[in-house]
Formats: sequence, structure tokens, C-alpha cells
Amino acid sequence: MTGLAYPSVSPVMISLGFFNIRWYSMAYLLGIIAAWFLIVKNIKKYKLPLQKGQIDDLIFNTTLGIILGGRLIYVLFYNTAMLWQDPLEIFAVWHGGMSFHGGLIGAIAGIYYSARTMKYPFLGFSDLIALYTPIGLFLGRLANFINDELFGRVTDVPWAVRFPNGGYLPRHPSQIYEALLEGVLLFVVLNILWRYKYIRERHGFISGMFLSVYALSRIIIENYREPDSQLGFILGSITMGQILSLPFLVIGGLLIFYAVRKKSA
Repeated sequence: MTGLAYPSVSPVMISLGFFNIRWYSMAYLLGIIAAWFLIVKNIKKYKLPLQKGQIDDLIFNTTLGIILGGRLIYVLFYNTAMLWQDPLEIFAVWHGGMSFHGGLIGAIAGIYYSARTMKYPFLGFSDLIALYTPIGLFLGRLANFINDELFGRVTDVPWAVRFPNGGYLPRHPSQIYEALLEGVLLFVVLNILWRYKYIRERHGFISGMFLSVYALSRIIIENYREPDSQLGFILGSITMGQILSLPFLVIGGLLIFYAVRKKSA
């Protein structure tokens, strides 16, 4: 049989009997902790006019926005049947089922609230969050692989994986593709750019790059990822993920243009 055997890894990281800690939940937690630690280190290194307490509040508000926005958009755009079939499942975020696009919208709301209350530039905050969001994306996609979900389309490439939920057919390990592009590549690109004072002074440039590179990566990878079973293809061979990514690509380009023009004006 062609394709690599799916590794037997339980989606439950630690079982306490009455409560299970899943890899999916831990991916979010570790991503948030890593972002918090690196942002605090960043403001010290580059002497940014922020205090640790402000970063604590920023991380809390952003995290709350990610959870609420990610779950809400997932239910509304990817799994509306949940609303009437099992409404209580809406709150079971530890079972998986989060929309990145919704999480990003929620994060923006949390950043905006933080910027207003702390009187700090919104785009300055969003740049800091964007720098380290790829860590959570990387860990989240690995958790998707462990959960045997969001796998790719059937293929004959040598590295295809036979996912149990995919009918044991050889499929693209699209979760790994996303982890590498949306996680590793995006992290490297943003953090190399951040080293230059020219970039750091242009609030919104990093945020724009984040949106642009993520959107392009997602649009490309959707060509290898199996569409959500409850949705299928939306228009021809176009998926919901590609449709939701297009506005982010446009906004990202506009942010980059704005950041450069505003500083040079």
C-alpha cells in the first residue's frame, strides 16, 4: 500500500481521569506563553516604551479575542449545524474546531481595546503580536496532524500519509505544509525584518507582512488540503479558506503601503 502509515499518537496529552489535557489545547497555551515571553524580551532589547504589566494585559485581551473570535467564526462559517444539533459543543473548544480567520479578527479586537486603554499605537501593538503568532500557528498545525484532522487530498507523492479519518488513503500531510509555511517561514521572515530599525519605526509594516504572507500561504496550501466535509468546494475548485484569505491579502498590502507612506511623508 502506498503512503506512510499514520503515527499512533493519542490526541490526549495527559489524562487525569475526570479531565483530559489535549495536544490541541496545549498548542494554544504554549504558543501564548512563548509570545508573552518573547514580547517582554523584545521591549527590553529594543527599549520600547512599554511595561511588563501592559504586555500582560495585552496578551490576556488578545487571547480572549482569539478564543471567542476563532470559535464564533468556525461555527458560523464552517459548522453551522452545531448551532441546532449540539449547542453545548460550541463551548468545547478543547475538542478542536477553531477558525484562524476568526481568531485573527478577535485578536484585532483585543489589541484595539488594549491600545485604547493604554494609549499606545494600535499598529505598534499589532506588530508585536504578529511577530510571534507564527509560533502558535506552527504548534496548532502539528496538533491538527495529531488530531487526524484537516488532512490533505489524495495523492501519490512519496511522503503521503494514510490518515485513519481519511479512509486510510494516501493524502497530502497538509497540516505539516501549513506548519512549515504559516509557522516556520512566516516567523523567520517577520523576525528578520524586525531587526531593521527602518521596519520597526513603521508601525503596521510587520502586521501587513504577516497578513500577506499568511494569506498567500493559505491560498496555496488550500490546493492540497481536503475541503471541509460539511462545506466542500464553494465556487468551482475554490474553498472557504481561500475566500476568507483574500481580504486579508488585500488588507496586508494596504497596511504595508500605509506604513511606508506615513513614515516617509
